[in-house]
Amino acid sequence: MNKRWILTAALMGAFSVLSVASPAAAPQAADRSKVILTPKPGPEPNINGPKVFGVRPGRPFLYRIPCTGERPISFAVKGLPGGLAVDAASGIITGTAPAAAGRYPMTFAARNDKGSAEREFVLVVGDTLALTPPMGWNDWYIHYEGITEKHMREAAETMIASGMADYGYMYVNIDDCWMKKKGETPYRDGKGVILPNAKFPDIKGMVDFIHGKGLRAGLYTSPGPWTCAGYVGSQGYEELDASTFAAWGFDFLKYDWCSYGDTAAGEDREKAMKPYKLMGDILKKQSRDIVYNLCQYGMSNVWEWGGSVGGNCWRTTGDLGNEASDTLPGFLKIGLSNAGHFAQAKPGQWNDPDYILIGWVGNTGEQRPTPLTGDEQYTYMSMWCLMAAPLIFSGDMSKLDDFTLNILCNNEVIEIDQDALGKQGRIIRKTPDEMVMVKELEDGSRAVGLFNLGVTPKDVSISFRDLGFSGKAGVRDLWRQKNLGNFRDTYAARVNPRGVILVRVTK
Repeated sequence: MNKRWILTAALMGAFSVLSVASPAAAPQAADRSKVILTPKPGPEPNINGPKVFGVRPGRPFLYRIPCTGERPISFAVKGLPGGLAVDAASGIITGTAPAAAGRYPMTFAARNDKGSAEREFVLVVGDTLALTPPMGWNDWYIHYEGITEKHMREAAETMIASGMADYGYMYVNIDDCWMKKKGETPYRDGKGVILPNAKFPDIKGMVDFIHGKGLRAGLYTSPGPWTCAGYVGSQGYEELDASTFAAWGFDFLKYDWCSYGDTAAGEDREKAMKPYKLMGDILKKQSRDIVYNLCQYGMSNVWEWGGSVGGNCWRTTGDLGNEASDTLPGFLKIGLSNAGHFAQAKPGQWNDPDYILIGWVGNTGEQRPTPLTGDEQYTYMSMWCLMAAPLIFSGDMSKLDDFTLNILCNNEVIEIDQDALGKQGRIIRKTPDEMVMVKELEDGSRAVGLFNLGVTPKDVSISFRDLGFSGKAGVRDLWRQKNLGNFRDTYAARVNPRGVILVRVTK
């Protein structure tokens, strides 16, 4: 059985041993760790999102200014380069990037009846995309083979309506199963152009719809003849498929190894790099920017060469949905593996430990709430942000609840992930029962995660000397968005089982 399809059984097996409430079932005992910590945003505008954004010279540009606050909000941009324009009502910037490479600083401004806000932003025109880790949604862990164009359009609408887009989520990505399945001929038209299946009757119109919301669209294919689920891949049609994807307007490509291994030539690293370099070179020649995600499960130490073939992010492990829990939840095992590659991450080149699987997940028609406790979900998001990982949610967009949105939409936590310095956090202490992870930030402060890996409450501490500080430092709780005060030499906190205290320490 293909390993990507084993995940359905793995997920269902995990759910089968957990007593959870479904809409038709009697209520079960509440998870006492599922406490909402993220404060609700105020009615006044607050501008979120990255402070830097990369684009290639002269390429189409689309960016929706992420901003919370009561609508209507009026937007303006001071210092906006020629060729770009902002819609005052929506905050969507469109147009063509400057032709000359360089840094283009500007100031976003937002105003409503309750107040106003400004935020500095730099458009970096050059050869590097994804200067901060991509944020968005991917359908795989909820829709699998059942994905439709309707699901994608609805996900884009929900990304706006739920407020996710106001925190910087912008990619709405199709995974496998949008093309023709093996046996459903013809796979391509008379000119060789790949044909979407019947569930995607207007894929160009779908992309235009997503763009109309100020969001970006992504899709998936394989360098092999078939995808992991047995749909048509790109082998032998790489140039044509890339130009087709660009013509449709896609902004993100996930390139999944799948069947390529059955036909690949070469040895070891040469074999692993070849198809990714081929597509990476092709994508750079397209008429629009396409962020490039290498999905080959960490083979041949992809973190050592992914950037050299044009990759913007690369999976470092197998599918998180397949990772069974034993002494630790599966996401922690994947995260700990990914954490070891901190030295290779930098702006435009990110280690990817896979998607954020919270909320409702599972196969079409068999979705269940995540079996993770509330504390484990805080740990999950904290760890991904400290690791500067892509923040791609892959739960059910139609079943978002307040707790899930509290995890996904904390602007101070996301700011750690999106920090412009672009350093991945590193583990500075780990025992079987606890872990401390530290991330250097652009302003000289440090983000610190105090993790309890055990099953009973535990005090976890950080020495400021390990942060490069001495004497007093200010500590702020990022999940609660609350200053905790000034501390001398060390900070310690009681941490719930499998939980985290995430703080920002400022000298």
